[in-house]
Amino acid sequence: MSNKGNKPAAIFLMGPTAAGKTGLAMYLADHIPVGLISVDSGQVYRGMDIGTAKLSFEEMKDYPHALIDIRDVSEPYSADDFRSDALSMMDKYQNQGRIPLLVGGTMFYFRTLQYGLPDLPSANEKVREKLLAEAEINGWQSLHDRLAKIDPASAKRINPNDKQRIQRALEIFQLSGINPTKHAQTARREIPWNIIKIGIWPSDRHVLHKRIEQRLALMFDQGFIDEVKKLKNRGLDDSLPAMRAVGYRQVLEYLDGKCSYDEMRMRCIYSTRQLAKRQLTWLRNDSQIKWFDSMNEDFPEKVLEFVQKKTSVHDSAC
Repeated sequence: MSNKGNKPAAIFLMGPTAAGKTGLAMYLADHIPVGLISVDSGQVYRGMDIGTAKLSFEEMKDYPHALIDIRDVSEPYSADDFRSDALSMMDKYQNQGRIPLLVGGTMFYFRTLQYGLPDLPSANEKVREKLLAEAEINGWQSLHDRLAKIDPASAKRINPNDKQRIQRALEIFQLSGINPTKHAQTARREIPWNIIKIGIWPSDRHVLHKRIEQRLALMFDQGFIDEVKKLKNRGLDDSLPAMRAVGYRQVLEYLDGKCSYDEMRMRCIYSTRQLAKRQLTWLRNDSQIKWFDSMNEDFPEKVLEFVQKKTSVHDSAC
């Protein structure tokens, strides 16, 4: 395979939730020698299967993905953990003569892998307590508004209801005088790989919304509520990063009697739509991505052709 500047090639396959990334990754694996790596902050956890749309047992046998089911839900997994694990797997696949194909929807993991994490100030309990006190008096929206003035890019990425990330972003600024976006820009440690970025999404937003609704309906049919019940019965709650994932948080609220079943379903749909919107916003800010419309029937063939041109790897399906 040809390498840009003698760098080995790696593929980043990205897109919003329910865009068709997994199916496309399988198609590419059928035609070119790739090693699949999951980029999903929920699928790393054992027991979080239905709500993360994890591959079935049969699919994992035919299309093994690294970095799935590698942690217990009670053990937090960080972006830095992911970077270390992903780089190790990329080297392994490269040594086997395969192209690492990283596929998923956790955009922060992709960014951390490519550029590393900035050297941020450590958590400060006094600053956090002050921010929490302000939020109790004025509401989290007021803190999000402040973040928008300090760091518009971060505010655009962070949901106004994401208390933890709002608090951390403001904490970073108060401790260092530098906003998180500038920290990220000045601390890049780009990995020595020729990264081929592919983005897919259905160009009609209503199609994406329909796919999200269909996926959620299937999850509930498959027993999503029972899955969350099992986790809850272990004493796990939304104090853990894993349990704050979209869908899990809403079902926990339902199980705690904080909302009705119908309200929970609607909140799941809304939160998943908002997740897809944030994913697309993040991706659209990356000019290196080659976009493909997943509404086109021949889009897998077009993606394959694009990858073959970029890597000089020929179709191995026959």
